[in-house]
Amino acid sequence: MDRLQKLPLNNKLIIALCLAGLALAGVTTIYSVSQTASQEETEAIKPQPIRAVTALGRIEPQGQMIQLAPSPDLGGSKIAQLLVEDGDRVTAGQTIALLDNHKRAKAALEVARQEVKVAQADLAIIKAGAKRGDINAQVANLQRYKAELEGEIVANEAEVARLQAQLGTESLEKQATIERLQAELRNATSEFKRYRQLAQQGVISASELDTRRLTLDTAKTAVAEAQASYNRTRTTLQQQINQAQAIALQNKNTLQQQISQAEATLDSVGEVRDVDVIKAQAEVDKAIATLRQAEEDLELTKVKAPRDGQIIKINAYPGEVVGDDGILEFAQTSKMMIVAEVYESDISKVKVGQTASITSETGAFAEELNGEVRQIGLKIGKQDVLSTDPAADVDSRVVEVEIHLDPETSSRVSHLTNSKAIVKINL
Repeated sequence: MDRLQKLPLNNKLIIALCLAGLALAGVTTIYSVSQTASQEETEAIKPQPIRAVTALGRIEPQGQMIQLAPSPDLGGSKIAQLLVEDGDRVTAGQTIALLDNHKRAKAALEVARQEVKVAQADLAIIKAGAKRGDINAQVANLQRYKAELEGEIVANEAEVARLQAQLGTESLEKQATIERLQAELRNATSEFKRYRQLAQQGVISASELDTRRLTLDTAKTAVAEAQASYNRTRTTLQQQINQAQAIALQNKNTLQQQISQAEATLDSVGEVRDVDVIKAQAEVDKAIATLRQAEEDLELTKVKAPRDGQIIKINAYPGEVVGDDGILEFAQTSKMMIVAEVYESDISKVKVGQTASITSETGAFAEELNGEVRQIGLKIGKQDVLSTDPAADVDSRVVEVEIHLDPETSSRVSHLTNSKAIVKINL
């Protein structure tokens, strides 16, 4: 310091300027280092861009699951025969099950076929015209009906006459019996009165009077029973007569109708009329329509696969009534997809055409699967696929996104319908 004071004034100024420059340089250096460090720290905490959206999902066949069931017109149907098993692959139109009314519908179809043949044969006969043999046969039928009518009339009249005679004979017999019993009743009444006077006079004992009273009561009962038997006989025989007369009238009317029909047929059998051909043709058309209906009814008893696919689960077996779950669950497992449940907050980042990678949360499949976003849902719903993480939000709002798997990877998970998966959609 003493040396500094001894220096000339110019030198002192130079030294002061040098010290001031050094101080300024130091401050500048410290500020530059501080700014550099602050900039590096800012760049370090800057958020990195999101490169993928992660979601939970489930494996499903493309085209959704189908529950095969009988036609609603066949409510309450039972399964008669099941033609497939779990896991079987089927083709479009293949019969999967037969219902319990299948045999009945098959028999009805055969009946309808025979009715068509009969109607066609009748039409052919009408168009060909009647033969002499047909005319002679119709004449014979007419004569037979007339002979039957005459014989029926004679037989019925004879039966009525027999019953009327029986009624007269039995009525006389019953009346004679009644008259005899009434005479016995009168005699018993007179005897009882006489013995009652004797008993009052003390000539006979009370037991003898009781005997006469019993005889009187017996006579009264016999008369009543005889009268009832008479009434029953007359009623029964009169009913038989009325019934025989009614049957005779009915048979007479029936035979007369047959005679009238035979006469009409005989009149028209020798000619072919257009109206007859039209009627016969209508019967053929009706029989064909019935046949087609029977074919449709038979088809309703068959449950068929709507398309190629695989049987996922059987819900009803032979002998069981088909319930709300249908007979079985069916799907096209040759083409699988992932239904990812993307959080509502992330759905704006997802676009159709983005690639995705899928892994198994449970280890159901080992390899990573690849797919492509094909459809984004239009509805926000509650999460269905739950994570194994106990801290996960089970009330999350999500949108379903369909991710179709590559053909080569789809076959590896065709047997894992509804299996959980972890989905990463690449942005």
